[in-house]
Amino acid sequence: MRALTRGLLGVAGFLVVWELFGRSRLVSEEYLPPPSVVGVELAGLLGDQAFARDVVATVLALLIAVGLSTGIAVPLGLVLGSIPSVRHATRAVVEFLRPIPSVALIPLAILVLGIGPEMKITLAVYAAVWPILFNTIYALDELDPLLVETARVFGTGRARVLFSVALPSSLPFVLTGIRLAATTCLVVLVSVELLAGGSGGGLGQFIMNARSGAGRMDLVLAGTVVAGVIGFAVNEGLERAQRRWVAWSTVTGGRS
Repeated sequence: MRALTRGLLGVAGFLVVWELFGRSRLVSEEYLPPPSVVGVELAGLLGDQAFARDVVATVLALLIAVGLSTGIAVPLGLVLGSIPSVRHATRAVVEFLRPIPSVALIPLAILVLGIGPEMKITLAVYAAVWPILFNTIYALDELDPLLVETARVFGTGRARVLFSVALPSSLPFVLTGIRLAATTCLVVLVSVELLAGGSGGGLGQFIMNARSGAGRMDLVLAGTVVAGVIGFAVNEGLERAQRRWVAWSTVTGGRS
């Protein structure tokens, strides 16, 4: 409760500073409208069906991207983390691909996949795989060898050891990786929608349309606030789920 109160006070303080700065005429309201103006526009957008479709498009793409990246990264991380020879053989490729930013792949993705939901979801999955993958590998590095040896003494095969011993033990790290991946997904999705546009809609495309033409910064900031609220809600939900499902663990951070 105290953390929530401090958070609300922090948000309130930020809004007050923003309002005073926006009204001070140091910056034109055309470029930085105060939150009272943005709030009015945001309230109007909540009843706009076109804006609702853009929000749904981004949220749906986010859910798909997180699900796909989890399905790819967790099994791959279990293999790389448990078979040293495979991990060493693929290290150069992984370290080469990992630093490449997703937005740098937009031209290639457009050529291969076209401009549509598939393109932005693919780029989001590419960006989100890495936090989950490396957190899974790191979790296996921290796995107690005694647990594995005990399972093998009882005749448990390698695959069953991975899914019945290694995966439950690494679950706190995996969930942390998923939480990091979800926020990464959202950033990539909105960025790709903003930079590449396309036929799939989304918050980024709404922001791009509001910025061009009349240059409505109040609408731009309203869309940005909604994206921030979605990111906060997703992160908070996953963090609560992590505390509930792995309450026995003290893991709160991870590797990205």
